[in-house]
Amino acid sequence: MVKSGKKESKAQRSTSYERKTKETQIDIPLLNIDGKGESRIKTRIGFLDHMLTLFAYHGFFDIELNAEGDTHVDNHHLNEDIGLAIADAFKKALAESRGIVRIASAEVPMDMVSAKVLIDISNRPAFRFISKREGVEIKDSEGYSMHYAVDFLESFAKRLGMNLHIEINGGASDVDMHHYLEAVFKAFGMAMDKATALDPRREGEVPSSKGIL
Repeated sequence: MVKSGKKESKAQRSTSYERKTKETQIDIPLLNIDGKGESRIKTRIGFLDHMLTLFAYHGFFDIELNAEGDTHVDNHHLNEDIGLAIADAFKKALAESRGIVRIASAEVPMDMVSAKVLIDISNRPAFRFISKREGVEIKDSEGYSMHYAVDFLESFAKRLGMNLHIEINGGASDVDMHHYLEAVFKAFGMAMDKATALDPRREGEVPSSKGIL
């Protein structure tokens, strides 16, 4: 009998993926959905490295990723393409998404801030981002801004074909972007962990009353 929880699944769902364009080169030698949260991530964007490490750790995903691109222009192309590549790797590892929980949420506090993430891996792309800040100015961190983070998350959601709703609340005058996004990426990893977990009650079934996502 298969017990509940993705870590007790019969077989690990893992894959590799590579994306190359004239602007970026992204190699993902390993993405293991049923992992331990271990990661080796090098995006050439320090802040994004940190956020993806948090995402992998709190989602129990094993991720190896190496990326480079035209960051001498700005972070836009590489940041967005990394979101697309990781989403493609998840889609490949999930295959038809048979047996997954599919719908999940997580909420994480970070000092004076909290982030709530809701997910439906439905094959219907939709992205909603709400920031209820209390007079806080979001600052760039080493060239990475809140705008880049939103672009990354939207690219991920639309490529994977998922509903991704994110809401940030709270804040104080001394809270910077790091606190906001750390809460977001931790919650994102936790919600993805729950949504991609295997439900033994639907073993081998597509998680939809229609029989198809």
